[in-house]
Amino acid sequence: MLSITTETDDDWYEVEALYDLCFAPGRSALSSYRLREGVAPVAALSRVARDDYGSVAGAIRYWPVRIGDSGAPALLLGPVAVHPTHQGEGLGGGLIRESLSGAGALGWQRVLLVGDEPYYGRFGFSRAAARSLDFPPPTNPDRLLARGLVDGAFDDVAGLVRGWGDGPVAPQG
Repeated sequence: MLSITTETDDDWYEVEALYDLCFAPGRSALSSYRLREGVAPVAALSRVARDDYGSVAGAIRYWPVRIGDSGAPALLLGPVAVHPTHQGEGLGGGLIRESLSGAGALGWQRVLLVGDEPYYGRFGFSRAAARSLDFPPPTNPDRLLARGLVDGAFDDVAGLVRGWGDGPVAPQG
């Protein structure tokens, strides 16, 4: 049986080891990582799944970002990873669904990610929602996906996705 809890500081090294295992060694050179530099993940939404032996089976993190000149707040989902021994069990989908529900409950209105639409489409993400958004290069624009958590979340929201900056992490706007 898997248990899913909010990630704590004590989980950090194990979660990072999982990300290293699941992703290419150069993962930190991706543009999404540049948006995360100097900013803590949104602690209330970062989750860790542990198996019966206490080993990390999966993890998901969210990061605050801003969109366009208006600075509209959004969440950047990722990374989400599942240990190879637990892949195919639905754990990744469970982490995504549970954390998206939590994001909405906290008042966040919009979520972005860089990923494959055939996989993330089942969670409500689409390229269509991201059409008015630009992501820092070298990201393939076809992989930029978005999902509104409320009706009209992307109305009048357009432009370059950028790092959170020095402002407080709050979902309003």
